[in-house]
Amino acid sequence: MRRITGGGAFAAGFSLLFFGFLFGPLIIMMITAFNSSAFPRVTPWECFTTDWFAVLVDNQRLMSGLVTSVAIGIGVVLVSLPVGLAGALALSEIGPRLRSALYAVLITPILIPGVVLGISTIVFWGGMARTLGIDYGTGFYNGSFLTLLGQATFISAYAMLIFMARLQRFDATLTEAALDLGATPGQAFRRIMLPFLKPAIGSAAFLVLLASFENYNTTVFTILSDNTFTTALASKVRHGTDPSLSALAVIIIGLTLIGAMVHEAHTRRQQLLRTGRPHISRLYANPVSRALTHPAGVAAVLVLLAAGLVWQGSRHDSTACVAEITLQKRLLQEQLLEQQRRALPPPAPASAPASSGGAASGNPSPFGGAFGGGLRPGSETLPPPASSGGSAPNNPSGNPSPFGGAFGGDSLRPGAARP
Repeated sequence: MRRITGGGAFAAGFSLLFFGFLFGPLIIMMITAFNSSAFPRVTPWECFTTDWFAVLVDNQRLMSGLVTSVAIGIGVVLVSLPVGLAGALALSEIGPRLRSALYAVLITPILIPGVVLGISTIVFWGGMARTLGIDYGTGFYNGSFLTLLGQATFISAYAMLIFMARLQRFDATLTEAALDLGATPGQAFRRIMLPFLKPAIGSAAFLVLLASFENYNTTVFTILSDNTFTTALASKVRHGTDPSLSALAVIIIGLTLIGAMVHEAHTRRQQLLRTGRPHISRLYANPVSRALTHPAGVAAVLVLLAAGLVWQGSRHDSTACVAEITLQKRLLQEQLLEQQRRALPPPAPASAPASSGGAASGNPSPFGGAFGGGLRPGSETLPPPASSGGSAPNNPSGNPSPFGGAFGGDSLRPGAARP
């Protein structure tokens, strides 16, 4: 019993650590989205606010990048699904040797770094445009077009893998029977193959859209001067973050939860319908219960609930609380400054430095007043310094300069005597 109890406690502790590691950052981001602090933090808590969602919506660069990302994602889905399906069908129809070689070729783009794909896309399509003589302003120099092509080169391999996993459970005799009964290959494909691949098509489309939406390594090179949501978000993080990014995380988590609940409702509904129990039949016989248990009804209820929360949050006004917090911060700052002033020692009184040159004249300068008022017109000049080089025997003119007055004012006049 002790071993079981100890093992259960260890398993519970490990589970808490595991789920805390997974969901801890998400919970922290959700909390910081509603804190009025300008920096994302949980403590100290200031005011409950929903203003960061408005800051996120007002960011024009992020919103324009979001529109661009959605447009590129839809284009990648439309290109990658047919390419991936064609590759999966080709691999399912050829022999084992050729299949392994073709599989290696089709799966290679996933293994190539995104930086290489982005640069090679620009180089290839730029060279193609120059070869065809196409000028700037066309699709070959459009960032969204190049991003679509660059992402489709490797994202289509993701779709191919999903289709291959689905085709491994396909019974090829169904197609053969349809052909024997007179159906054309196109009819057999539309009537038999496509309905069987319907779940794989939905899964592949969703995976391709997410892979295109979150891609950064390839997009940062191929987008050129434009911006997608991912590149604009990365640029914002580099220049400084704020709780508006936490608000974005709350929105993404909310959409993910709604999608997961709708998918779970669809899965359980299909399982209940397969059982064929009488009480299940009676449940779905009622129009109200049938609408509420339908995935579309569940999605409508969840969307209405989310819309109500958004409307209620938009009515919340945190201006008074934020103003009070700002006033408290200002008062605290002034108090800290006052404490700092009191802690500083009093300034020492200024004393005149001892100087032999300026003591007699009362000038505190150590240079004896040479840079003081002695330079004004009419002021007394300093007495000539004693000089051994300019003594009376070598300087009969009485000039104290050792050069004999060669640089004096009178020596440069016309007719002046040269020394």
